[in-house]
Formats: sequence, structure tokens, C-alpha cells
Amino acid sequence: MVQKLDQKLPVANEYLLLSGGVREGVVDMDLDELSAFARGADYDMDFTLLVPALKLHDRNQPVTLDMRHSALGHSWLSLRLFDEGTISRWRDCCTVLDHVSGAANYFFSPTLVADWFYRAISLVLLEVQKKPQRGMPRVEKVERSGTVVSVVLGVGSSRMLYDVVPVVSFKGWPAVAQSWLMENHFWDGKITEEEVISGFYLVPASSSKGRKENEWRLSFARSEVQLKKCISPSLMQAYQACKAVVAKLLARPKAVSPYHLRSLMLWACDRLPAGYLGQDDFSAHFLLGLIDDLQHCLVNKACPNYFIPQCNMLEHLSDEAAVLHARQLCSLRSDPAEHLRSTIEHAKAANRLTLDLQWRGGGANNPPSPQSDAGGENQPDDRLAKKLQQLVTENPGKSISVFINPDDVTRPHFRIDDKFF
Repeated sequence: MVQKLDQKLPVANEYLLLSGGVREGVVDMDLDELSAFARGADYDMDFTLLVPALKLHDRNQPVTLDMRHSALGHSWLSLRLFDEGTISRWRDCCTVLDHVSGAANYFFSPTLVADWFYRAISLVLLEVQKKPQRGMPRVEKVERSGTVVSVVLGVGSSRMLYDVVPVVSFKGWPAVAQSWLMENHFWDGKITEEEVISGFYLVPASSSKGRKENEWRLSFARSEVQLKKCISPSLMQAYQACKAVVAKLLARPKAVSPYHLRSLMLWACDRLPAGYLGQDDFSAHFLLGLIDDLQHCLVNKACPNYFIPQCNMLEHLSDEAAVLHARQLCSLRSDPAEHLRSTIEHAKAANRLTLDLQWRGGGANNPPSPQSDAGGENQPDDRLAKKLQQLVTENPGKSISVFINPDDVTRPHFRIDDKFF
């Protein structure tokens, strides 16, 4: 329906639907511009939908990624080599600069694209509300936060949050990440390189010093979907628990995002032996390791992007914010089980609120949502808190940490005091 408004979007488009909202770190975007949405109070399930405004999948299509003015991992996108039809269609969503040839150089603007995208979605949803049809979801909320459009739809007694993001979609692999392919990775032999490098995106997010009206951020969300298949369930459980605890503890200032943790998890997969990571009962160890890795990143103000290691995602972090968050993590590290239990109680409270709203809305016979007490991938497990408590209790006064040395993967990496396991 959005495509039919002014024919800007590709007719044959390819959307990527990700489980979890932007606030959950499924894509690398800045969270400080996003309004607060609370599970239970505002929604029951959340997703991210990447919508290509431009789909550059034709190998003969000339593409001009201009990284001369951008920080690593970011780029401007020039339409100078595109056909006149594309330029004419998107002219109102471009900034114009003079090219050395004297001709106008149109740069695809993430902020102007986001402006148009929000207006288009709002018009479509308004029409849906005016002419409701049987089976169509209810539109409960539409809100723009920065370059993201958050839409809450009601289906039966459930409320689904969709963070809709306009992107530029590419086939292939960017030159700036080419060296990453030359290294050994945990997914080698499990999935093919063709699956990993099938494509990438530009998402509407700029660097801390970049020009917001021109700068896009490279995203490898499509690749991350493939890599997730190779991550052990116990490590994924630890990641979900760590994400929940850290998001609650480091809520202000918003300097550390769940995407930073996702990158640390991927680096850990590359660094640690597969046999160790495959242990079914090591979730507690993995959680402590992720906390230690994040502490290490904060102390050094360095968190390399997994796909572009030379890009430091914490380069903009101030000394004050780094010290503040490092101290908060020390509090978490001193009693991780208690913090995890507190987070679980908040999650259960949100689930009870969801069920209460469903009951009031006549949905008592509906099954609980994926985030209910019945469990679910994103809900921290109370068993993990018990494992953490046991680990700390059995080693009183000892330093429990993960040995961080990405240059030497031959040594054991988990240690209690000076004993490695």
C-alpha cells in the first residue's frame, strides 16, 4: 500500500523481518532517539521490519558509496550514476552538492527518506482505520522516533510492536569488510560463505560526528540471521539474560546498547574453543564472561564491530560515561544472581500485566504470548540465576572471569583465580 502512494518503493521488494525490536539490538541503531516502550504495558511481542527504499541487487547497477566524509562503518550514497527515473523519483529525499564535473550530485538522505516514510505509513494506516476490514489488525499506536517508525498493532488480544526501518539493500559484500572474510570464524564449515555474504544494508543512522542528513550506517543484519544458527543454545541463553540485566542496569545514560553485547557474543564465538562453547550447562559461565567482556570494553572504551573490526563502536563514549557504566557493572558482577532474579521478576510482572489486559479485553481463552511465564527465547531463565549463585557460592572470595586474548585461542579461557578450565 505504501508503494502504491507514489511508486517510490520497488515493486518487487524484499523485506527482512527480525524477531525483536530495534531496542533489543537486532540492528545497529542509536537507541537514545527512541521513545520508551515497555513490554506488558505497551506491547506483547516485538519485531523489526527492514523495508528497502532502494534495492540494489543488479550487478550491473552502478553504486557510489562515498566514505570520504564518514567515520568507519558509515557512508554517503550518491545517486549520480543512477538513471534519471530513479533520481526524479527520489529527488525530494536527496541533499544536493556540486560535483567536480559541475553537475548536481544527489545524495540519498536518511533523514529525508525517514520523513517521507513516516508520512507514507501514517497515510496508509489512516486509510486502514477509516475502512476496517475483517481480519485486519487494529492500529493502536503509530510513533516516530528518529528514523524509526514504531507501530503497535492489535491482533486478537495480543499487541505486536513493529519497528519499521527504511533501508538501502545491497547484494554482495562491501569492500570495507573484505578483510574480515580472510580470517577464521566459528561458523566455518557450518554454513557457507555465500550464505553469510549474501547481502548488506545501509540503515538510517549516523556516527557521532557525521552529518545526519547524509550519513548512513552499514548493517549486516542479513548475515547475523545466518550466524545465529551456529550459536549454541546455552550461549544464546546467557546473551538474552545479560541483555535483559544490562539494559535495566545501564539504562541512563544510553551509552551501551544490546547491539554491543551481540558483537561481544560473536567475538567470543570466534575466540573461544567450540567444545567449550558447546557445553550445555555453562550458561552461568557464559553470562559472567559476557559481563567481563563488556567491562573490558568500557574500561578501554573500545568495542570493535564484528564485521569491520577497525570500527570502534565506543569511540564516542566519554570518560565519565565509561567510568559510570564500569562501576555499575562492578555492582552487577558482585552479585549477578540477585540482579538476574530482579530482572526476571520485572519480566514476570510485565507478563502478568499482559495476561490481565487480555482477560479484561475478553481474551482469557487465548494462549499466553511468547513472553509469558511459560518461557520463550527472550525471557531470562531462573535456572541460570541458580547456577550463577552456585558458581559464586562454591568459590567464595575468588575472581571468576574470562581470559580475554583474541590473539591466542590455544589457551583455556575460563578461570577462577589462577586456575583455568
